[in-house]
Amino acid sequence: MSTATASPIAPAGTWAVDPVHSSVTFEIGYLGGTFKGQFREVAAELTVEGGRASLRGSSPVASIDVKDENLSAHLQSPDFFDAERHPTLGFRADDVQLDGETVRVKGELTIRGATREVELAGRAAAPLTDPYGRERVALTLATTVDRTAYGLSWNLALPTGQQALSNEVTVAANLHFVKA
Repeated sequence: MSTATASPIAPAGTWAVDPVHSSVTFEIGYLGGTFKGQFREVAAELTVEGGRASLRGSSPVASIDVKDENLSAHLQSPDFFDAERHPTLGFRADDVQLDGETVRVKGELTIRGATREVELAGRAAAPLTDPYGRERVALTLATTVDRTAYGLSWNLALPTGQQALSNEVTVAANLHFVKA
């Protein structure tokens, strides 16, 4: 269901992601610390029409980057993302709300074929024109999800009985858009 924004997030139109300046990262508790990774490839589109905004995005599981080829391969296996059967992560939202610089996005996140409702929060940079005459807008968004709700339940028991991995994963998106 679409909800009107408190004020327009950007001028009306379609905004394509700038993949060079955009990123989607994640962090998860691991062995008492924090483990971080990213998805190298990001596709996204922001559409603003009649005071309403929608956001669509995806990333191929194969683009996961965790600084270790063996771990990257494990994350693509059926123990985690099962990239062969579920090659893409997806997000869609028809409810993008802006209040000042604060953005709230209610949408659906799909991982490993499971779709769950999520709410992301963050900030929006005011629209501007870059040195090349292109109109731009940027969103910085984050949410925390329970990975087991998406079928990512692999874990490793430590000698103390604790689990090596937390179930909570923080996902952050730094998205730069250029008006199409």
